[in-house]
Amino acid sequence: MSTLITNIAELMTQDLEHRVLKDAAVVVEGERISWIGAAADAPAADDAVDAGGRALLPGWVDSHTHLLFAGDRTAEFEARMAGESYSAGGIAVTMKATRATSDFDLTRLALGRVAEAVSQGTTYLETKTGYGLDVEHEARSARIASTVADQATYLGAHLVPSGQDPEAYTDLVCGPMLTAVRPYVQWADVFCEEGAFTAGQSRRVLEACRDAGLGLRVHGNQLGEGPGVQLAVEFEAASVDHVNYLADKDVDALAGTWAGWDAGSGTGPRGTVATCLPACDLSTRQPLAPARVLLDSGIQVALASNCNPGTSYTSSMAFCVTTAVLQMRLSVHEAVRAATYGGALALHRDKGNDADGERAVGSIAVGHRADLHLLNAPSATHLAYRPGMPLTYAVWRAGRRER
Repeated sequence: MSTLITNIAELMTQDLEHRVLKDAAVVVEGERISWIGAAADAPAADDAVDAGGRALLPGWVDSHTHLLFAGDRTAEFEARMAGESYSAGGIAVTMKATRATSDFDLTRLALGRVAEAVSQGTTYLETKTGYGLDVEHEARSARIASTVADQATYLGAHLVPSGQDPEAYTDLVCGPMLTAVRPYVQWADVFCEEGAFTAGQSRRVLEACRDAGLGLRVHGNQLGEGPGVQLAVEFEAASVDHVNYLADKDVDALAGTWAGWDAGSGTGPRGTVATCLPACDLSTRQPLAPARVLLDSGIQVALASNCNPGTSYTSSMAFCVTTAVLQMRLSVHEAVRAATYGGALALHRDKGNDADGERAVGSIAVGHRADLHLLNAPSATHLAYRPGMPLTYAVWRAGRRER
């Protein structure tokens, strides 16, 4: 079954050529994109959709979420808005509620959050464990995460539970807990921050997870300058996320990981993506991550929602894009790219086509997965020009229309 989407006013491909096509069309065949080009040259298809002069983008790729949780932290949010500073301790509140929730309800809650994200144009997303924090509940979260998200990340190293010895808990994260979650996850993460895990503890977690065959990510430099970025670079992590407080040496280290990368062809050794989480920055009243500096230094940047109950209870990637344009000094094209191709790069899903069957996401090109986001606007510029407006008109996820 093939579907022609035609009368597209602006087609922002976010492919390696950064093409923006006018008066364009796309053909979707099964779960893949089989043709793109000028509407006047479009081939026949089994079905046709008139885009009505609207703009078409790749679906958002949200590379950092925490969807497996129960409970409510509005009181913490109100206190923070009244002037209290953010600390990692609120994670324990969510841990207690999550442990007390049944498998059925935890799955139902997570699926509801995925549905909210998809309704706003997100077509590929990662989610983490990290609110179980013992072997039984982390394994359960990992199992559920593997059924509700496209990729799952092990974050047993989110916080040391109250009353436990940090070194003994780190042993647990690196041993029995890792063994229990390993069948369900592709990635491991560690919250390397004051009040969470020290540099030494983070190193132990990263080493154990790397030896177990997991890809690596790091929560780093969120609350102040620290060792997170340097550890991410040392361990060749796929991404380091938050990056609010960066010293010159951190920027230089990240830039160095991309020195051999050819952005024009997408070849060469990939570096560590800097993932910015602007919705979280606003909620915690931290300085916005220096995305402009990162891009200008040759570092690949992703935008993600960080959807979680404590510091960023939103899955709106459009909000993140709008913030990146209005407050972080990215162009519309740069912000959309960070929220699509950048997220795919951070999740190692930027490549793949008909030849290998592992279809790329985050860009619109022949052979890539048909993840498409049609805006109720003639151009992507309206995402920032009309902030806060519900501009998602239609969504295709792996070729299936979801909205």
